[in-house]
Amino acid sequence: MTIREPEVVELSTASGPMRALVFRPTGEALHPGIVLYSEIFQITAPIRRTAAFLAGHGFIVAVPEVYHEFLPAGTVLAYDQPGADKGNELKYAKEVSHYDDDARAVVKFLKKHPAGNGRVGAVGICLGGHLAFRAALRAEVAATVCFYATDIHNGTLGQGKADDSLARISEIQGELMMIWGRQDPHIPGEGRAKIYAALTAAKSNFTWHEFNGAHAFLRDEGLRYDAELAHLTMGMAVGMLRRTLG
Repeated sequence: MTIREPEVVELSTASGPMRALVFRPTGEALHPGIVLYSEIFQITAPIRRTAAFLAGHGFIVAVPEVYHEFLPAGTVLAYDQPGADKGNELKYAKEVSHYDDDARAVVKFLKKHPAGNGRVGAVGICLGGHLAFRAALRAEVAATVCFYATDIHNGTLGQGKADDSLARISEIQGELMMIWGRQDPHIPGEGRAKIYAALTAAKSNFTWHEFNGAHAFLRDEGLRYDAELAHLTMGMAVGMLRRTLG
């Protein structure tokens, strides 16, 4: 289906106003909401295209600026070493409680969206995969897709590098889809095994998918992009989200 021009909204959070871009289908039908969490670089061109892809498959997609309290609204970090350094610096400077309150704000926005059907899911990539995982701790989030989520296995998200995501897995009520690249140095095999074991012990409702792919295989810029794998895994994500949220 076709989509509208992205809308800019400003949401109130515990750490100040947070800007988000909202992509949604044309027409008058009601659609599920999706929080799309970006990589450490914020709302880059590949993230915008991912949001448009999801919206074109029948979702209202809200993409928050994850570092809104540190950077001017509209800031996009470059896919280069200085951009990566800044993104990683801010990833550890932000309080975990502020990440969680951001999730509260954007989930509330989507649940009350006049074009929404009241159901909400989350999708996240890299840092965003971890943020989507934490969004899944909210009872309102019925389905979550995490692409190569960083820092879950070693609990290093946020200020102090001491998050509690693994410890709180049993709080997740919705369905999870976890997608990984085996050639991803940021989440080694032993790290993935640790997450899998914790999800299994908690009797979580999840599917687990490992592919021969590098970190950032979904990003359609740069040499690590794998078009076939991106096509396959985004199709899997859309299928799960439609089934659980439609």
